[in-house]
Amino acid sequence: MKQQGLFLGNLRQPLVVAYGEGVDSTAALVLLVKKKVRPDLILFADVGGEKDETYEYRPIINAYLAANDFPLVETVKYIPQNFKNWPPYYTLEQNCLTNGTLPSISFSFQFKSCSQKWKAAPQHKYIQHWAPAVEYWAAGGQVKKIIGYDASPKDQKRVTYACNAEVEDEHYEYWYILQEEGWDRVRCIEEIKAEIGIVPPKSSCFFCAAMQPEEVMALEKKFLRRIVRLEARARPRFKTEAMKGLWGRDTKKRPGSMTQFILQNGLLPAEEVSRIIRETPADILEYQESFRNGVDVEPFGKFIEDQLIQIQGVQ
Repeated sequence: MKQQGLFLGNLRQPLVVAYGEGVDSTAALVLLVKKKVRPDLILFADVGGEKDETYEYRPIINAYLAANDFPLVETVKYIPQNFKNWPPYYTLEQNCLTNGTLPSISFSFQFKSCSQKWKAAPQHKYIQHWAPAVEYWAAGGQVKKIIGYDASPKDQKRVTYACNAEVEDEHYEYWYILQEEGWDRVRCIEEIKAEIGIVPPKSSCFFCAAMQPEEVMALEKKFLRRIVRLEARARPRFKTEAMKGLWGRDTKKRPGSMTQFILQNGLLPAEEVSRIIRETPADILEYQESFRNGVDVEPFGKFIEDQLIQIQGVQ
């Protein structure tokens, strides 16, 4: 097995994979196996909003990694520290419901602080306490970090944008291994099928503004209900009429509101959607008032799970 990276004295440059548990980052691991380059650390940042299929892929990828003597995937999470008067929250969805807002990508595709806060930051925090990185940084080096952008024109633009925006910092040397090898999305899927047999689903929050209409069409009803609730909670705080919902503004391809899209396509009964819209904000505000007044309430995550069950009478 090769050891990738530069040496500073007797210290070898650590190699870390930012693993999203989707197609591209899984293909990056397959490519590392093919190149016989073993990473030192594989991190998955869990925002708490991935689809079930993404979480279910973990034992599949870990079995593949173990069979090739690679480290297993480690999960990190963003843990908020300051809540002021709000109830503690531990996922991006809970964050939005607590504060009556939507992920930053809904307001601007060029401003994705949700990804920085919930994915990049917890990975960096973990690495800050990881001995190989601490030692290598102290010697003046950079940790080598693999980002799974493929060689498609869209992902090539993402790398160009990151470089132009000076996203890359002094702590890391970024390695876009898929682009270096010319693996586009189709090639990534082919390689995963050949090596692992099962291709992971596209990795994203079920409420991400980057989702395409056909992806929303394919969501389970339990996720559609949570989308309606997110938009219902945030809508009273929209500052412009142009802002419609999780997709932002209306376009010729789809409405800005995913709730409107759900209604237009009959994905949920209109009566059920109306009830979620009517009851969600009031229920959450009542919970927050109880929390501020020191009432012994259940954890916020449990409360929002129970709320949907009570509103719709569904599991």
